[in-house]
Formats: sequence, structure tokens, C-alpha cells
Amino acid sequence: MRRALDLAARGPAVDPNPRVGCVLLDRDGRTLGEGFHQGAGSPHAEVAALLDAGCGPAAGPRPSGPVTRAGMPRLPAGATAVVTLEPCNHTGRTGPCAEALLDAGIARVVIAQSDPTPLASGGAERLRAARVEVVTGLLESEATVLNRWFTASARLGRPVVTLKLASTLDGRVAAADGTSQWITGGPARLDVHRQRATAGAIVVGTGTALADDPQLTVRLPAAEPAAPAVESDPAPDAATAPTPRQPLRVVVGTRELPASARMFDDAAETISLRTHDPAEVLRLLSDRGIHHVWLEGGPTLAAAFLRAGLVDRLVHYLAPALLGAGPSLVGDLGIGSIDSIDRWHLEDVTHLGDDLRLTLVPAAGPTPATPATPATPEGA
Repeated sequence: MRRALDLAARGPAVDPNPRVGCVLLDRDGRTLGEGFHQGAGSPHAEVAALLDAGCGPAAGPRPSGPVTRAGMPRLPAGATAVVTLEPCNHTGRTGPCAEALLDAGIARVVIAQSDPTPLASGGAERLRAARVEVVTGLLESEATVLNRWFTASARLGRPVVTLKLASTLDGRVAAADGTSQWITGGPARLDVHRQRATAGAIVVGTGTALADDPQLTVRLPAAEPAAPAVESDPAPDAATAPTPRQPLRVVVGTRELPASARMFDDAAETISLRTHDPAEVLRLLSDRGIHHVWLEGGPTLAAAFLRAGLVDRLVHYLAPALLGAGPSLVGDLGIGSIDSIDRWHLEDVTHLGDDLRLTLVPAAGPTPATPATPATPEGA
């Protein structure tokens, strides 16, 4: 299973589909084939492993022995599939993996994580119904971490939302004259790029897009691959290199942006969502296969998502500086009394040069999958 997890980690970290690895073994524990999912539209891990074992549609000349319904070789008797995620049981761009394993003559399947999505789940039941031995839960926590955002998104019924904030000690995001570059130092700004690389979409409001003209791309040092955020601090002025896949850039609101806006360059895809409803934004992004949203919109958009109960995680970059005046960290949350304070639980504190990165989650627990109707932000 650890080998299957290693294989799964080779798949794209940000994709509509989860990262999955599979190892096929004979009855004596010898490896017959291996595979991992390389992204939406490509063979799933189980099919890739079958191909590697010579049991798929591209496996080569047909043997004289037992064959599958597709006319390809069957696995040796007593074969086991070790897979990091429950084999799917539905037909999408590819066929059901549970059926592919059955067709190949699998005898036993060992699964780390059950599939959290209603559409694709049921593979284990299908295998058991065909009298295949199924074992579940082996290294489940490791498999869940590997697909953190996919799993959380499936449970919430919408993309996970991380709200990124950056401010001075007195909670200012810009000076009184509107200038804001730079409140934090180079190591913190580089860390933002690492964090962006974990998301399927970066979201801002039209107000931020007009005021700052951000490019909203992931730009990492040339020697550093796009990967989940780490705590090391490479030099912020190092040469940058393109990442394998840029997040979708999303601007929310009804105000027009100039065609010359940097968000409209060819560095990444950009879409405009002409709505003031955070829930509608997440529904539209979910339809595009987005599991993790990195929300960078200014105080107004941040307040809209917070008031709607649609922020699952806060990443706050705190600079050791004071401004005394200027825009505040978030807009009006509709809180009139200390009894209604919106409290958060501090999960992590990381030093980034002189700055701090605070990672927080709601103190009340996970955000419900069906939020209340959100308030309409002004100027988004």
C-alpha cells in the first residue's frame, strides 16, 4: 500500500479527479503491474496497472490462455489489487474500475480510502457482490491526506474555501492613500505562491482586480516544483519557472475590467462570474471540477464569504508593522455584540522571515454543506 501511495503522489495534485495508485500482486506477493492516475481523461490507476500487467486493451498480442471480455489476458488466479481509493463504480470518461478488475479475474482487493463521492462510490459493494474478498481502511489516513481537498470537498458538497489575508499588526491591508505593496516581506509572498499551487481556482472581486491589477498566477523559484506549501524559505528574488498547471483565475462581481488587465493575459485561464452570491460562485466552480478555492478578494468579498458561512480555513499573513489608517482586514460582518463574535481555532503558526503565517479553522467545526442565504456585498 505504501508503494501504491507513492505512485498516487505522482499524479497531479490539482485535478478534477483524485490522486490514486494501484499495485497488482500474484498470490505469492510478487508484483504483476503498477499504475497511477495521471489526470482527468486518462486511465484510472487500476486500469493503468492492468495495462502494465499486460491485461488491458493496449497490452499487445492476445495469448492462447484465458482472456477478458475485451479479448485481453486475465490475471493469474488469486491476484490481489492494492489501491489507495475505492475502485469507482460508474461510467464517466472511462468505464467502472470495479468492472475492469472483475473482468481481469481479480480475487482480492485491498483499499485504503473509501470513495467519498456518491457518484463514484459503491465499487467495494460491487466487488463483494461478485464474491471478491475486499479489505478496507489500510493506511486510510495517509490516503486521505493525499487527497485532502478532494475528500473535504466531497463531504461539504462544494469546494473547500481558504481565505487568504495579509495585514499589519493593526489590521490594515493598505495605507490611507490605497498603496499596499508590500505589507509583508519576500518569504511570506513566496509562501503565498506555494499555497496558491494547492488550489484549483484563485478568486478575487472586481474591486481588488481594478485596484491592484493582480496577475493571480503561481510563480515559484526555478528549482522548486509546484507542490503543497512547505515551511522552507527560498530566496524570494530567485528566477521563477512555470508550474505544470496554473489555477483557474476567477473575478467575481458586475463591474467591467479593462481588456488590458493582467488577469486576461495568456498565463492562465480566467473567467468572470457576474454575481454577488458566494454560494453561486462555489456552485459554478464545483461544476468545473474545482475542489479547493483560494480566496484573495479584498475586504468586501472576504466579508461576503464569511457572512455566508462559506470559509473553511483562514491563512493570515501578519506583518510586524503599523499603519494607523487605511482599509481594514475584512468588511462588515454584521456583528453588533461581543456575544456574537466569530471565533476561530488556531491550527498553526509559522515564521516567514519577520512575518507570521497563521492558519485557522472555524472554532464551531466544519462549515455545513448547505449554508444560509448569503448577504449581497457592496462593490464586489
